Amino acid sequence: MSERPGPGYLPQVAPVTGYGSGGFRFAGMSHRGSLLILPSGMHPFEGRDASDLTRDTLAPALAEAERMDVFILGCGDLPMPVPDALRHAFSAHPLQLDAMTTSAAVRTVNVLASENRRFGAVLLAVDGPERRR
Repeated sequence: MSERPGPGYLPQVAPVTGYGSGGFRFAGMSHRGSLLILPSGMHPFEGRDASDLTRDTLAPALAEAERMDVFILGCGDLPMPVPDALRHAFSAHPLQLDAMTTSAAVRTVNVLASENRRFGAVLLAVDGPERRR
């Protein structure tokens, strides 16, 4: 993934209104696949599982780190610790980094968005029935 997400994104942050079945709903749209939420907007994310959360795939988040206070890793159905290499990549920025399930991350993202907080997130798509927020 390049440092700047390309076209095909929503140039603003929006609450996530549904997730599951391999995708997300936000701003009246349906997106299939994982999602990267940055201050610059909602972007597709190529990653499919926690092993895809790397410094390279999250370069767009690192490029916008000065515009965020917290970055959420929505790691799918199972919680995981933040990999050391990723924690090290983010440690150069005054940015809180938290990992949780995608379900918990969606709830957290929606709270942060409703409070107009400075945040970013990657939400790995999960299978199973769609859940609405």
